[in-house]
Amino acid sequence: MDALGRLRSLISRHAGEGVTPTALPGVGVMASATTTEPVGSMAEPTVAVVVQGAKKTVLGDRVFSYGAGQYLVVSVDLPVTGAITRASAAEPFLALILRLDPGAIAALLRETAAAVRPGPVRGIAVSDAGPALLDAAARLLGLLEQPQDVTALAPGYEREILWRLVSGEQGAMVRQIGLADSHLSHLGRAICWLRGHYDQTIRVEDLAEMSAMSVSSFHRHFRAVTEMTPIQFQKQVRLQEARARLIAQPGTVAGVGFAVGYDSPSQFSREYRRMFGVSPGRDAARLRTPSPAR
Repeated sequence: MDALGRLRSLISRHAGEGVTPTALPGVGVMASATTTEPVGSMAEPTVAVVVQGAKKTVLGDRVFSYGAGQYLVVSVDLPVTGAITRASAAEPFLALILRLDPGAIAALLRETAAAVRPGPVRGIAVSDAGPALLDAAARLLGLLEQPQDVTALAPGYEREILWRLVSGEQGAMVRQIGLADSHLSHLGRAICWLRGHYDQTIRVEDLAEMSAMSVSSFHRHFRAVTEMTPIQFQKQVRLQEARARLIAQPGTVAGVGFAVGYDSPSQFSREYRRMFGVSPGRDAARLRTPSPAR
């Protein structure tokens, strides 16, 4: 059995429906027997290796489609919309998810003096997973069935996966995660602030200062990474938070709009409909109804 087949078998045995954390720190597995509707979420720095089925992730106006034998890598916290596009009971969607730790990447870069070719700073990318990466991932996940070996072997396998990423097609992007003085790290400060203060008025000058950049440089790098302007980014975070609140804590639509930073109920409803294709009240009622696709 090749590495892709081993991963498929391991994930099938250890995954429930949806994302399942594992006993391996920072490692999760995902399975779905059905396709799903687009769902918004905040993606954190991770790599997701698909071993069966297919998925698409939307960032801004860009659509990233990926399937078996490919991986999606996210370099910084981003508001995205994701949907499983190919899955069935006979062949469910299966994926391995590994959180990317900036400290671990930084240590690897220091110890190996890795020379990675320069490349654009991006927030998301898709690449083919080579045999070496798949093999390392299969050995890591295989430790779920050898718990006595986790402490001794898991750090080495994770380090190998990171090395395959750093030395692979998306190496320049992954390397930025571990560099404290990289543009990505500087932008991360502004992105973190936007996530925590989505209900407040923003000043681009303040965000640029947080990122140690001029306003023009900040705009350029922010858009390159997020595919959005800061205002668009904040709007995405606001509307995702509003949707989560409407589902979890039913209340007035206007009240939720005010809570996430909107001054006008009509503007909130208009922008919500534009993003999700339906009014806030109807969307919340629909999403509270159980459905296999959700």
